Amino acid sequence: MGVQTVDRASKYEKLTEKISEVKREVSKVIVGQEEVIEQIVVSILCDGNILLESNPGMGKTMTVRTISEVIGLDFSRIQSTPDLMPSDITGTHIIQEDDADTDFVFQKGPIFANMVLVDEINRATPKTQSALLEAMEEKQVTVGNESYELKQPFFLMATQNPIEQEGTYPLPEAQRDRFMMKVELDYPDINEERDIVERFTNDLEFEPDLSQVLSSSSLVRMQEFTREVPIADDIRNKAVKLVRNTRDHDDLDYGASPRASMQMVLAAKARALLQGRSHVSTSDINSMAKPVLRHRIGLNFQAEKEGKTEDDVIEDILDSL
Repeated sequence: MGVQTVDRASKYEKLTEKISEVKREVSKVIVGQEEVIEQIVVSILCDGNILLESNPGMGKTMTVRTISEVIGLDFSRIQSTPDLMPSDITGTHIIQEDDADTDFVFQKGPIFANMVLVDEINRATPKTQSALLEAMEEKQVTVGNESYELKQPFFLMATQNPIEQEGTYPLPEAQRDRFMMKVELDYPDINEERDIVERFTNDLEFEPDLSQVLSSSSLVRMQEFTREVPIADDIRNKAVKLVRNTRDHDDLDYGASPRASMQMVLAAKARALLQGRSHVSTSDINSMAKPVLRHRIGLNFQAEKEGKTEDDVIEDILDSL
């Protein structure tokens, strides 16, 4: 029993060290945004998808690309436009000719990568948005009568621009629920913005020497270990109660599903590892509440009229607990 305890403590220490290396490498490119990077890493450890929302020019694409490079994942980017077709994402069958005969061969689309960034997902039509559902939930795509498994691990990171809604197609509730978190990027403070300007205006081609910290196989093992992080019954019950209280709150038309309860607990386990702890604390639930819940609840008319936000309601529920 003692040997198992020592071995487990050694695993925690190594995993925490690797996560610190990831964050250190990412900081060579990304200035600040520690909380955003933490939430993305948490989602990766939980094998979850992320919805990133911020104004243009905040470095969303660069952040995701840098993290994928440091973790050792294949990266692809899809620019959403109204004329984007599902086959542009999943791939299509093409005619291949040789001397002997002619055959249809499946040519894979950009969805066949470990980390896929779907830029401005709300500019794609509902038909194209729905083509992503199977990939997000079942880690496969179906083209014609054939199903094709995606690379493992697989993560979909989608971005939205909150200030430009003309000509967009808001994601339906069912699809938003497929995202483990909704991460909001805020403007950097003045010192961080100075560092950004200095870093990216001194050299014509800024190419930092990034080291690959993980591999796909080691990341999968880390995901398995994340699920093994212990959580006390009272803390798990708080996570469940937090989610359930969204379903009968006076400011909400609808609340979060049981999927949110599961992902809340998973996110708390991953954050505990990022904080160097071998167990979940109440602070992990509190920190993960907004990114896990803000896209899964709907404000009613009265709350919107009063200028409340989803985050305000989540804070209110946390205070009541």
